[in-house]
Amino acid sequence: MNKADVFGALHRNRLPGDPLVLPGPWDAASARVFAEAGFPALATPSAGVAAALGHEDGHTPADEMFAAVARIVRAVDVPVSADVEGGYGLAPKELVERLLEAGAVGCNLEDSADGVLKDPREHAEWLAEVRAAAGDRLFLNARVDTFVRGVTDPERAIERAALYVAAGADCVYPIGAPAGVLPLLRSGIEGPLNVHALPGEGPSPAELGELGATRITFGPGLQQRATAALREIAAGLRTG
Repeated sequence: MNKADVFGALHRNRLPGDPLVLPGPWDAASARVFAEAGFPALATPSAGVAAALGHEDGHTPADEMFAAVARIVRAVDVPVSADVEGGYGLAPKELVERLLEAGAVGCNLEDSADGVLKDPREHAEWLAEVRAAAGDRLFLNARVDTFVRGVTDPERAIERAALYVAAGADCVYPIGAPAGVLPLLRSGIEGPLNVHALPGEGPSPAELGELGATRITFGPGLQQRATAALREIAAGLRTG
């Protein structure tokens, strides 16, 4: 079984309370830490990688992002999925080729740009083209940005999710969804459900799994926690 098949299999037959937990490495060193801790797969956060490369979130050049993903993939033996934001304006075929060249087994794709939600049907058509180009070589995680763009009605997220699943998305990610609406989203969305967790805050991964999460990611949260810890170390060195 290749890494892409292994990654897909990790999402299937998850029991309530036992979601797939995917830490988000921002460089090769953090990837090794997570792999050595026993996590079966990883999922890069675009914002965390951007910070590590010295860019603001959403402003990482495509070449730098793919190069960073490739370094992370080379550093570990476990499957790695990559957050490639909105696809950097690449045509679906080129986007898929770049992901495969980097060694990624999956990708996270957003449905908003510059703070504005994309037309869901047009985005679904684009996702379908990505699916056609990727075949079964990539696990597509379709991010639904309604909650982070101020649309609080869960039905709007469910409507978008249905279009994206029909287009071939393997998983749906309603980022920013309150924990209280997860059971509703779970009942209305077909297939795996990705939920964002805050390290050390809010419901635990197991609790989110009980609410309906199939898999858990952390965005840049782990990178931010590591940066905060480094600040404390630096401050100690200064006062020393």
